[in-house]
Amino acid sequence: MTRIRVLITDDHTLFRSGLRLLLSNEPDIAVVGEAGDGAEAIRLARTLRPDVVLMDITMPGMSGLDATRAIRQDLPEVRVLILTMHEDEGYLRESLRAGASGYVLKRAAATELPAAIRAAWRGEAFIYPSLTRALVRAYLEAVGRMPPEQVVRAAFDGLTERELTVLRLLALGCTNQEVADLLVLSVKTVETHRARIMDKLGLKSRADLVRYAIRKGLLESDQAISPSE
Repeated sequence: MTRIRVLITDDHTLFRSGLRLLLSNEPDIAVVGEAGDGAEAIRLARTLRPDVVLMDITMPGMSGLDATRAIRQDLPEVRVLILTMHEDEGYLRESLRAGASGYVLKRAAATELPAAIRAAWRGEAFIYPSLTRALVRAYLEAVGRMPPEQVVRAAFDGLTERELTVLRLLALGCTNQEVADLLVLSVKTVETHRARIMDKLGLKSRADLVRYAIRKGLLESDQAISPSE
């Protein structure tokens, strides 16, 4: 079995020990080192070549964001997963700009961190769900498309919450690339979501998708943008 090699970076020794203990229960994940600050994380990343670096943001000396930029520049094959207490969109955006593959809160459930590590190792993005919804709300508020309280609604017609979000954004006229950038997904993943949505709803074209969104009250008719088919 291929094991995902993980480097833990946090300035609290007790927290690092807790993470090591938590991850020791995962047969496909191996902790190969620990760093107490950003500079040490860079040094160990260069030496150990881990698959994934767990990175705190606020630490003495070099911050986790600066360390993330350096690691991604020097070792682009190494994924960095932010693990932080900051539930702030600004930190999330800065982390993604720095090259992080994901953003997990320290209050996450014990099962979420291993899932995030595996996602980062596969080259996928993992953003804590509440922050993903915050990104969508911020975007829709900025472009004036929809009241913020309507952004996330319970799934219906067999669609998952993520598929419902993708449907709305596509109906608003976003391209696959724009949806991918907004939700921090790969274009291929967005295309897969779109295909599943069309299949579940029996739709044949983007125009059908827009009409469906209007009919179901997901957006008003003057909000929809009709792109070329």
